[in-house]
Amino acid sequence: MKKNFFTTNIWLKLVSLLMAVALWFFVILSGRSEVTMDVPVKFINVPDKSEAVDYPKSISVTIEGQEQLLKYLKPNDISAVLDISDAKSGRSFYTISKDNIKLPKSFLVTGIDPETFSLTIERQLKKAVTVKPHIVGAPEKDYRISAIKVEPGTVILEGPESAVSKIDAVRTEPIDISGINSDLVYKANLNLTDTLIKKSINKVDITLSVEKTIKEKR
Repeated sequence: MKKNFFTTNIWLKLVSLLMAVALWFFVILSGRSEVTMDVPVKFINVPDKSEAVDYPKSISVTIEGQEQLLKYLKPNDISAVLDISDAKSGRSFYTISKDNIKLPKSFLVTGIDPETFSLTIERQLKKAVTVKPHIVGAPEKDYRISAIKVEPGTVILEGPESAVSKIDAVRTEPIDISGINSDLVYKANLNLTDTLIKKSINKVDITLSVEKTIKEKR
């Protein structure tokens, strides 16, 4: 009489199966680790002519994965993306879940801090302001600056109303004129550090006219 494969030594087969499953889990889970990274917060579907302000620019995200793969994971591989199409003017609170974290499929999100934060929705303002050259130093002795021309003389700013409304002029980067004795043409960057404000231009042309001072004879 032939023995049935499935009923012969059934306990030995069950033990072997359990050991195989345990070995599989050990291989899968061994070498796994966690790392915490600061991840930038990005918004989509921002209401028209509005700006999001007063929110954390990044959050801490704890990620689990194979230790060897985690070594190659970079902050720009991950982002926290939040849909704020329902946002109203003023202050609101939002919660970020694991579904909002975009990262490679081989990793898992195990922690988010903070999970809840506030942001303020402001009206967007567009405004033209004067460009002022930031001159440092002085010409050579017996010379002076007779005229300064800035081209273009204005820049259009666009951003949150609370930030743009406070700005009446934008200065250039420092322009050192120490020891010059002739006309100078300089291409200068605009010095505006607020990342929420957009500029219509980034540079201006500065023309400095230099003349020799005339001393009266006695």
